[in-house]
Amino acid sequence: MHGPYWFAGLQQAHLMKSMTVVLTLFCTVAAVGQDFPKSAIVKVLPKGNGWQLTRDGRPYIIKGVGGNQHLDTLAACGGNSIRTWSVENLEPILDEAQKQGLTVTVGLWLGHERHGFDYNNADQVAAQFQAAQQAIERFKDHPAVLMWGLGNEMEGYAAGDNAAIWSAINSLAVMAKRVDPHHPTMTVVAEIGGDRVKNIHRLCPEIDVVGINSYGGAATLPKRYRDAGGTKPYVITEFGPPGMWEIEKTGWGAAPEPTSTQKAEFYKATYVANVTGNSEQCLGSYAFLWGQKQEATATWFGLLLPDGSRLAAVDALSELWTGQPVSNRCPAITSLTLVGDARVKPHANLTVRLEVQDAERDPLTVQWILQAEPQEFSVGGDAEAVPPTFPEALVKSDLSSAELKLPDGGGGYRLFAYVRDTKGGAAVANLPLYVDAPVRVPMAQAASLPFVVYNDGGRDKPPYVPTGWMGNAKAMKLDESCQTNPHSGKSCLKFQFNAADGWGGIVWQSPPNDWGDKPGGWDVTGAKHLSFWARGERGGEVASFQLGILGADKKFSDSGSAKLENVRMTTEWQQYRIDLAGKKLNRIKTGFVINVASSGTPLTIYLDDIQYEGRPKQEESP
Repeated sequence: MHGPYWFAGLQQAHLMKSMTVVLTLFCTVAAVGQDFPKSAIVKVLPKGNGWQLTRDGRPYIIKGVGGNQHLDTLAACGGNSIRTWSVENLEPILDEAQKQGLTVTVGLWLGHERHGFDYNNADQVAAQFQAAQQAIERFKDHPAVLMWGLGNEMEGYAAGDNAAIWSAINSLAVMAKRVDPHHPTMTVVAEIGGDRVKNIHRLCPEIDVVGINSYGGAATLPKRYRDAGGTKPYVITEFGPPGMWEIEKTGWGAAPEPTSTQKAEFYKATYVANVTGNSEQCLGSYAFLWGQKQEATATWFGLLLPDGSRLAAVDALSELWTGQPVSNRCPAITSLTLVGDARVKPHANLTVRLEVQDAERDPLTVQWILQAEPQEFSVGGDAEAVPPTFPEALVKSDLSSAELKLPDGGGGYRLFAYVRDTKGGAAVANLPLYVDAPVRVPMAQAASLPFVVYNDGGRDKPPYVPTGWMGNAKAMKLDESCQTNPHSGKSCLKFQFNAADGWGGIVWQSPPNDWGDKPGGWDVTGAKHLSFWARGERGGEVASFQLGILGADKKFSDSGSAKLENVRMTTEWQQYRIDLAGKKLNRIKTGFVINVASSGTPLTIYLDDIQYEGRPKQEESP
């Protein structure tokens, strides 16, 4: 149910299927064939009526998590593997995993139709294939590699019946086995509804393992998978508490979240039903998420808090992995209750009661945080902006209760109670609240200058995504990892418009594919220019550039706009700047736009190093 944007880029909403952008979301892979220590040979072998995973001839049960933080803690808890969603920054992750005695299922991110990827577009599929092959060639000999995870939920959320997707996946699996015969192939799907299981079995014979992301229904997977015709071995590649989409909502649409104490039971039940109870077919599991992310709430899927404190699910998994009880257990929240109604008027005074226990009687502390609810939720784990908090709302608090005065802004809020002991353990619970008043338009996220829109040095989470395709979209192509003479680094953007008439353009949006209906954007106040480098393939190409195209008629508009029109390119890199003097920049949702009109022949424009910046050095005072 989740994407890689939480750590590898890429972060955010419902996205059009009609777009044709090439989303090759791999890092640029160079230095193919770098020497690593001897890699292990991993096999999926028949065993009785089922299957067994072996590593260098020894049985290997995956006791894993999704994520790459705090790997020393994971190893100490008895975990033996991690899963990534892409190869972004992979080498240090592999090195650290090897240091800690862990393996890695390497995720190769494949394009999603909802992100604009078209599996019937030969150019996009070929670019994706090439990027995957480069990644496998680059990392196949690293001793931490366990298997290749080809895609994550790229089959969509309907029937999973697009044969072109399964054909592309099988082709990748064939290539992976040719390049690296020593590590199995796996593809990862969102649950097993529709024709997913049937199509993997009949259209992807070179896929060795089925990866399944499952939450509320994970404990029933063994029977449901067999009933769907599943005979291949499987790994639960994401599991945890029921997702917010599986929870009965409040009257205003909020999903009550289980406490961290309650969530531990969900993790345990899934593991026991599959890894323990169905070992003939289930090769292991990856719990989600070894870390923390904003998804519906700040804590729904995290096994850890941002400071590394572990939650009760970690204790439960550790006991399952090692067969031994943990030496010091996390605090347990017995209840978090509200005195009175959760739906109130602005400035209402509320009291909440907290009951918490600690088995070892460790000293406990509590942190109370009131946070706004996201006004729009992500799809498939795409990144969400972190909602604002309201520390001034807390009037009085201690380990057993809190008194607060709610803000005057209408809409949903959550009150979180974070409890910590002195041994690295924690517990968390929250209550959804609602203020009956007009909902205020949320502020954009604050940006630090210079603020990079694109370069291959890369932000982990690009602030804007090129999902807004306009005009003749079928005539356009965008290669985000072009290696043809970049201005800096190893790659640049390559934009092509191939129509003999008409026009086309691409908008870099936040959130992706949003035309003013959703919150988002960035506050780039203080920026003097939007700077970028550009060149044409032949010289003479003309394009216009701008930012801020969402007008006041939109619910979530751009606060300001600026443009640079009819720029004529040369074949050499030239720097251009859009002047932002006097512009209101506290919410820029469309951070960069290119528009072209046909001159009768196809045109190609290269772009690089796009960023919001302060005053150029030559204009600064000495």
